Parts: sequence; structure tokens; C-alpha cells
Amino acid sequence: MRFLSLQSHVAYGYVGNRAATFPLQRLGHEVWAVNTVEFSNHTGYGVWRGRTAPAEQVADIVQGIEALGLLARCDALLTGYVGDAALGDVVLETARKVRAANPRAIWCCDPVLGDIDTGIYVKAGIDSFFKDHALPAADLITPNHFELEHLTGRTVATLDDALEATRSLLKGPRLALVTSLRRADGDAEQIEMLAVTADAAWRIVTPLIGFEIMPNGTGDAVAALFTAHWLESGDIASALGKAASSIYAVLEATLAMGERELQLVAAQDRLVSPPRRFVPERL
Repeated sequence: MRFLSLQSHVAYGYVGNRAATFPLQRLGHEVWAVNTVEFSNHTGYGVWRGRTAPAEQVADIVQGIEALGLLARCDALLTGYVGDAALGDVVLETARKVRAANPRAIWCCDPVLGDIDTGIYVKAGIDSFFKDHALPAADLITPNHFELEHLTGRTVATLDDALEATRSLLKGPRLALVTSLRRADGDAEQIEMLAVTADAAWRIVTPLIGFEIMPNGTGDAVAALFTAHWLESGDIASALGKAASSIYAVLEATLAMGERELQLVAAQDRLVSPPRRFVPERL
């Protein structure tokens, strides 16, 4: 399959396009990566260099891909970090172009806003862009726990809370993947993911791996893996099981190697064939 991916890029580490591109390629798919920022490293380090790509530059690159007639061959659009409102307009226009060229293509929108340990780390107004424009237009959305609460204005403490909050976002998307869920009424030693449609839901549970600093980019990798598996099979439960098993195997290897960044390359065989398989439960 062929993916057009508009996400951030770092020279060192694995977030955004760096976290999505290699896993998709290792699964045998083509990725046309368009970088929305060019940073030395992700901002979790506290210091970094680089800049957000001008909206005109991103639009120009997409236009160049379009000029080659490639959008008709695009199976999915992946979008993530949006640096400013002008870039948001480019994301929406890119989605329009992809769908016009190939009505069967899907848009996976990761509403990158922040996380529980960092809070919001995007510019003011980006949350409104996602809530009011991007999410209603997407086919698949992939918020983490923090983003789910922020976008819905709800506290998610229980499984019922999570399902209700997630379904409140399905006013356009047909499917939502909550990429991390830590419930107050859940096991503190576990972490969950949910795949939710209007009338069905699946939960998968994996052990919580004891990092001092959790590697960034796990949500970006999971969104890409899940999208690829879902497109390939059309089976939500199977896609959830494969994505969760793969990212757990990579995280396990990352901890064993004592690294802060996801070890996607070093653990690539485990990514494709995870030694431990997790099975989702239909709720």
C-alpha cells in the first residue's frame, strides 16, 4: 500500500514521520513522507534546534506529488503534528485532494496536542483546529488519553467514561483508536488501547513497561501500524492485536537496551513478528 504522511521530522530519535515511516516500510509499504517540522530532536529533551516548515513549502511538496499523478494511487493519508493554523489549512486541502483522486483512500488523523506528563505542547488554537475541522473530516482518529480528555472536555476515569468520550468524537470518523488509556479503575501495572466504532468496541491490555522516561513516538508508530493492518485486512480486532503486540515488543527491546528513543531499527524483526501476541477483547 501507499501512504502519504504529513508529520514532524527529527534528525535524532523517532517521532512523527521518523516513527511512522520505517515501520510501514518494514511491513512492505511505500511512504511518501512530507515533513511539517525539521528539528534536531523532539522537544521532550527541553532543548532542540530547527524550525516549523512554512505552510507554502508543505503545500508545494504535496502539489509536486500531485503533479506526478500519484494521489490516485494513495491508499491512506497520515497526519500528525501541526505547527500552526496555516499548516492546518494545508492538511485539510491535502485530504481533499487525496479523496478527489482516490475516493477509497482513508485519512488517519492523529490529533497531536500533548500528553499526561507534558500537558499541551502545541500552539494556541491547534486544539480548535483538530476539534472543529480535522477530526470531523477524518476516517480514523488516534488520540491518546490526554488528548481524548482535552478534545472532549471530559474526565476519563473509567472504561465507560472512555467509551462515551470516544464515541462523542465519532461525528464524521467511523473509527477511533485510543492509543493509551490509564483508567483510575484499572490495573496500575497495565496500559490499554481501545478501538471504538459507533456500535462496537475492542480493548487490548498489555503490561506497563517500567521506563523512567517513556519513549516519545509510540503513538505515532501505533497509529501507522494500526492503519496499515486495518487497511490490509479490514479487521479492526486483528489490526489492534497486531499493532499492540508490535509496539510492546519494540518497547520491551528499548528498555532492555537502556535507550530513551524507540529502537525501531534494532527491534525490526520483533516489530514484524512479535514474540508475545496480545489478543483484544470485544466489549
